[in-house]
Amino acid sequence: MPHTRWESHGKNRLLLRCVAGAACTYLLVAPPTPSQSAPPSTGPGLDTRPDNTTCIATVQPRANASVASQRIFQEITFQGPVGMVQPPGDDSKWYVVEKRGVVKLVDTASGTATSSTAIDLRNRVNARTQEAGLFSMAFDPAYPTNRRVYLSYTANPTVTGSVLESRISRFTLREDGTIDPASESILLTLAQPHRIHNGGNIAFGPDGMLYAGFGDGGPVGDPRNNAQTLTNLFGKLVRIDVRGEGGYAVPPDNPFAGPASTECRGGASTNGAVCGEIYAYGLRNPWRWSFDRAAPTPQLWLGDVGQEAWEEIDRIEPGGNYGWKLREATHCFEPEQNCPAAVNGVPLKDPAAEYPHSVGNSVTGGYVYRGTAIPSLAGRYVFGDFGTGLIFALAPDAAGNLQREDVLSSGGLVTSFAEGNDGELYYVDMSGELFKLVPASGDAVNPIKTSLRETGCVDPANPTQPAPGLIPYTPVAPFWSDGADKQRWMALPNGTTIAVEEDGDWSLPSGSVLMKHFFLNGNLFETRLFMRHTDTGNWAGYTYRWNEAHTDATLVSGGLVAKVGAQDWTFPSEAQCLQCHTAGAGGTLGLETRQLNSVITYPTGRVANQLETLEAIGVFSERLQVLEPMPNPFDTAAPLVDRARAYLHTNCAQCHRGGGGTPSNMELQYERPIDLTNTCNVDPIGDLGVPGAKIIMPGDPARSVLYLRMTRRDANGMPPVGSHLVDAQGAALIQQWISSLDAKCE
Repeated sequence: MPHTRWESHGKNRLLLRCVAGAACTYLLVAPPTPSQSAPPSTGPGLDTRPDNTTCIATVQPRANASVASQRIFQEITFQGPVGMVQPPGDDSKWYVVEKRGVVKLVDTASGTATSSTAIDLRNRVNARTQEAGLFSMAFDPAYPTNRRVYLSYTANPTVTGSVLESRISRFTLREDGTIDPASESILLTLAQPHRIHNGGNIAFGPDGMLYAGFGDGGPVGDPRNNAQTLTNLFGKLVRIDVRGEGGYAVPPDNPFAGPASTECRGGASTNGAVCGEIYAYGLRNPWRWSFDRAAPTPQLWLGDVGQEAWEEIDRIEPGGNYGWKLREATHCFEPEQNCPAAVNGVPLKDPAAEYPHSVGNSVTGGYVYRGTAIPSLAGRYVFGDFGTGLIFALAPDAAGNLQREDVLSSGGLVTSFAEGNDGELYYVDMSGELFKLVPASGDAVNPIKTSLRETGCVDPANPTQPAPGLIPYTPVAPFWSDGADKQRWMALPNGTTIAVEEDGDWSLPSGSVLMKHFFLNGNLFETRLFMRHTDTGNWAGYTYRWNEAHTDATLVSGGLVAKVGAQDWTFPSEAQCLQCHTAGAGGTLGLETRQLNSVITYPTGRVANQLETLEAIGVFSERLQVLEPMPNPFDTAAPLVDRARAYLHTNCAQCHRGGGGTPSNMELQYERPIDLTNTCNVDPIGDLGVPGAKIIMPGDPARSVLYLRMTRRDANGMPPVGSHLVDAQGAALIQQWISSLDAKCE
């Protein structure tokens, strides 16, 4: 039987797979710790660039044969777009809402798209956190005559004790298409107690009323029970009448309107009465919703972002209670078991559909498709997931229940959908691009091989070994993977090169593949392929589980949690891969100049610097600017602060950065100064029940949420997916670092 063993090779360790009567084969090189103690490089580790004709990424799998996407306004890039809306009756214009506080006007009347600023509210909009900013725009139903438009945004607080103020304001549109900032009339405000769930959506229903959605106000878990409390507007969908010349009126047919109710223009009741503006409640964080344009009475579809495990789509009914925080979708949240099915004798409303966090982690509500270009979507609710970029539709099964269908993978951060005047659908990528859903030709394609040995990335004669065209690499600061050892390779299509960004992050060409082996106690049990697909340029991940004989590994589609030895292990779903390999981090992790400025032992037996080797074999598009390496986090010869920051960069910064897809405003990249990380003495989204907790409380790890979350593996643990074991060594490092910090985290 084959077996594996570690052997010393100078200051490195080699993992060997040995078969009786045959030579041992090289599986893995573990670089020395600390890496700085490695022998100096004596030249490149490889003489030539390997010829890669087999390990090439495929076209992207298409679950739906009839739907594709097409970028629009390709000559224009927007800054953090979160919405777009078309003026009624004018197909030549779009208004694009940017989170920072700007609305751009795109005009296509001339045949070429041009962009100008419709309004700049950056002097009023507070967009300094991930869930704050300018969020939504709506045209009044009587817009052609009254020229009114409405904006939803967050501003600096005006109420003591709040951190932000949500506003819904009315503005006047000028004849030239710009919006007059001096015309603002603030209709409704909501004092936000936390920097989470602050975003709002607004839209007019077919009844001419203005509907607005608000999150539960935070922090994690809605500890104030706002969503179930009818005396404030947190966790609610509200409905108001804005047809008059003043502020607004509460429609008398609102479900909670009446003599015993009150108006909550400041976001909460001042006399303990029910807020008459409430249309529905029990919502956690409604992020995008819309009306079915074909429905004669308001039929409202809403995406409500979940917390621990589930995302949901709701069909809103007047007076409906959608369960938060008693339930997350249809699953008990608080209490964890035997949660009530009704409140005050009124049954909770079940969602129209739900999906688990193995599929996605932050729903973006969409529209019922009423266009004509894509018949397969007719009448189906189309929505997406911000964290993974996946786009779905709901289709009825034989019993009439709605089932989620995959439509496409956008490869971006889907912040919003939009509906054109003709009923066709669009989506907004927060990275700065806008797309239209268009008909696709051909059949559904799934080119991903179910057998690893058939992918072209391993040696068919010995699939534990890479194919000849692959190049090994090892980052200095490795990612925690529940104690597993790893071996990594890159495969670049012949004739292509790697572009290096100014910050040292690497952009690999389309067609590239990254391959990673995972070992526990010397046993190879999983291999992951991360592909940059040739047709879309999107990155996507696929995982393979090895058989006991190590003759092949089989594709695990949809993810799996299984025992590997004595421990639980997550074989990630395709969606879970994208939750870590974020667009903000460029898709790839570890392929950075600072991470690869170190020496490893190559299959040639040479100990050589990785950057020197890669440059010598011509993989870069231009001469590399060498950056000082970040240290191995566990190299005690390096400064403590550098080691801690290297650990956070590798294990946290892929999500905790701009475009990382989290509600947190942290920026944990290695090179970012500590005072710009938004962590030192900063209030956390959730305090874990620790009085006075901060993200980093200098000198006090016990009150530092960043450290505390590392030490747990529940719903509040970090990382949130894929790990079952605490990294005790990493947690001790961060604990030591926080203990050493002065009041300024220095």
